[in-house]
Amino acid sequence: MLKTRLGLLLLFLAFAPVAPAIAQTAVKPHPMTLKDVFRVKDVGNPKVSPDGKWVLYTVTKTSLKKDDHTTTLWMVSWDGKQDIQLTYGYNGSVSTPEWSPDGKYISFLSDQKGKAKGSQVWVLPRSGGEARQLTDVDKKQGEIEGYRWSPDGKQLLLTVHVGRIVSANAFNDAKEKKYIEPIVIQRYLFKQDIRGYITASSHTFLYLYDIATNKMQKLTVGKKFDETAGVFSPNGKWIAFVSNHTAEPDRNINTDVFVVAAKAGSEPKQLTHYTGADVGPLAWSPNGKWIAFLRGGHVKYWQYQEDRLAVVAADGSGHARELTAAFDRPIHDPQWTPNGKSIIALVTDDRNRYPASIDVATDKVTRLVETEGVSWAHSGRDGHEAVLWTTDTMPSELFAWSDGHMRQLTHQNAKLLKDLVLAKAENMHATSKDGTRVDGLITLPDVPGAKKPYPLLFWIHGGPQGQDAHAFSPMRQLFAARGYAVLNVNYRGSDGRGIAFQKKIWGNWGVYEVQDDEACVNEVIREGLVDPKRMGVGGWSYGAISTDFMIASTNEFKAASAGAGVGDPLVLYGVDEYINQYNYELGVPWEHLATYIKIGYPFFHANRIHTPTLFMGGTSDFNVPVEGGEQMYEALQTLHVPSALIVYPQQWHGFTRPTYIRDRYQYWFNWYDKWVLGKKVKLGYRPWANKEMKKKAD
Repeated sequence: MLKTRLGLLLLFLAFAPVAPAIAQTAVKPHPMTLKDVFRVKDVGNPKVSPDGKWVLYTVTKTSLKKDDHTTTLWMVSWDGKQDIQLTYGYNGSVSTPEWSPDGKYISFLSDQKGKAKGSQVWVLPRSGGEARQLTDVDKKQGEIEGYRWSPDGKQLLLTVHVGRIVSANAFNDAKEKKYIEPIVIQRYLFKQDIRGYITASSHTFLYLYDIATNKMQKLTVGKKFDETAGVFSPNGKWIAFVSNHTAEPDRNINTDVFVVAAKAGSEPKQLTHYTGADVGPLAWSPNGKWIAFLRGGHVKYWQYQEDRLAVVAADGSGHARELTAAFDRPIHDPQWTPNGKSIIALVTDDRNRYPASIDVATDKVTRLVETEGVSWAHSGRDGHEAVLWTTDTMPSELFAWSDGHMRQLTHQNAKLLKDLVLAKAENMHATSKDGTRVDGLITLPDVPGAKKPYPLLFWIHGGPQGQDAHAFSPMRQLFAARGYAVLNVNYRGSDGRGIAFQKKIWGNWGVYEVQDDEACVNEVIREGLVDPKRMGVGGWSYGAISTDFMIASTNEFKAASAGAGVGDPLVLYGVDEYINQYNYELGVPWEHLATYIKIGYPFFHANRIHTPTLFMGGTSDFNVPVEGGEQMYEALQTLHVPSALIVYPQQWHGFTRPTYIRDRYQYWFNWYDKWVLGKKVKLGYRPWANKEMKKKAD
């Protein structure tokens, strides 16, 4: 049972005498080490209280000893003077924190032990007391994935997944002895990373949960279409949500905004009719007349689109209006201001992600934070705006934005930062082969013995939709600490530079990205920052795909690492979760084989690769299955090119197990140090491994 004594704790904080400081051995400030990576606390999920006096948030810590992550709940006062831990994680982690409408309770999702098993909504009295389980949804009824309070606090709107899903891990756990029912697949999209194999009965629906009676009822009629992003109207009479009501939802991304009466068994009304993705999060205007949402692109450009801010009348009158159609930058997480005249949202824009205000009447976009950095989330209430903010030299912390200024509220990583000497990423740019300006970041080492020109690690971001920005990056810090200059490039295909820049590589992988990447590499060489004889390249996901293209196009790199990538997309057709992208962007293979061979340049021209390359992947990765890396590895092995393959059991596309994450970093260190720096180091060298293996054996 999670325990807290919030009232007593506040009293203690107010009147407790200051204890004398305990003498501790001072830590000499140093560049980041692998051990320091796991000291970083991940701050997230800000939620401002209804009265604007507190901000609820989560803190995730990593334990190498326990080989897991634990997320606890905190709240900080608006003036930043009180920062209080509410849960302690000894019974389980928490997620999705919320305030009850009256501000008297704090709620969260947790799968800790309670009257009902699985993920449930728990509540904690703000005035002090123990957390108690609020919902008791049986696993046979489904699994709660999200929730929202009704404005009167009497109901919850639950997002519940029903039907059978079988995790990929169920098949590769050596200790698994129980019988697993065979999986019957009858739907087009049948697998998804982390989630697993998806059956025809698998859906996500919205349910109304009456708190007084513990009764759960399905909100809408029908059981065919998934429902997500549900949110109550300000008066509690209506619920807006997102769904795809096309004949074959698995074959497109044509989601729309719907509204339905907040009563069980109601018939929803479709508000938008756009041939593309209308998505959440949804936000009702304070007067309940408008719903803000995000409008994406057609499935044809699924991986090359930017969400635009739009509004639609809640009563279904008129057409949706795009507020940022002319702005040409991606919009995230819209939230109305109290007066309903503007919407605060996050904007991805050329190596930054900042909060901005969008005037609903004029469509004018005003940047609110001018400094370089990245905001991952924000929350506003009663004129108080809390922003989750990170920079090159600071992991995410909570800030209050008011009067045009940012004021830091939390200092979860203050102790760690005092111990570290961190490198700052500097802006750089180059001109690509066709005259296009390409922006990037260069992080230079500031360690004893490091001299220009530095050895280079060119690390390519995935996506391709995404960007390298002024956010805290352990990868940059770790390699800069080892004397490398680290280069990141926002090649064409990246967002933050407009939709035309992003779509340029559609159906034509490995051409403009390679030109852009080479231009930036040549620029840092020209500036005398990098030694052209000591350069390594690497990336994960699409970054690995780009890496394969780079080493098949040039032999200037001494080493490469391609994680969760593929050199021949044909090998993953129907095997990964991107069947729609293949069909719409590349065409079906039996009609467009030439396109697949062209896109498969790294594999079909593997004989041009001479760069020692390290391939990696997870056995449970349904996003980019490990087979993509295995094929490239075998090709290089056949050609007698120095190469290695490291496969991580039960890891998805994004690794979660701390010891595997640590090992992956060490393998990278070993590989690049050996081939780029010429050090005598074995790939399998891990200073802690022998000790840990011996301990487990004993």
